[in-house]
Amino acid sequence: MHRVLAGRGLLALKVVLATSVTPTLLLLASCAPQVDTAAATKALTQIDEEWSKAAQAKDADRTASYYAEDAMIYPPNEVQAIGRDAAHKIWAAYFADTSIAISWKTTHAAVAQSGEFGFTSGTYDMAYRGPDGKPVKEKGKYLEVWQKQKDGSWKCVQDMWNADGK
Repeated sequence: MHRVLAGRGLLALKVVLATSVTPTLLLLASCAPQVDTAAATKALTQIDEEWSKAAQAKDADRTASYYAEDAMIYPPNEVQAIGRDAAHKIWAAYFADTSIAISWKTTHAAVAQSGEFGFTSGTYDMAYRGPDGKPVKEKGKYLEVWQKQKDGSWKCVQDMWNADGK
């Protein structure tokens, strides 16, 4: 008789778990913040457009402010730069050339379901005087990886660009 009751106790425990704990866990999971990836993607595209305007204005401080403190930057024909200060040096060197003009346009963007990471990619146009003094017009492409910061802002953590082939 003791075994019969013990078996029923185990069955009762399984029923309680199935009917109360499982729905509670499902309810808690449904309360997790939902990320509106379309809105986040639109916001990221807007931020990238603002960043391009900072570069068009040749503002090295503002341009570098879009990078995370530990960002990795991969400029063409140069070594990898790590950190916002290194990014500032790259942009300040570009802007020291008074002939330079640069802008970019986002053509693709997305944000992960988690809302923690996103990317933007697109095309850029750059004009400057080459070493021989002749005007150079360069077209290229870029890819940026963005990370949502603790304060809710987006910062670029990976940035790579290079010229299209001739």
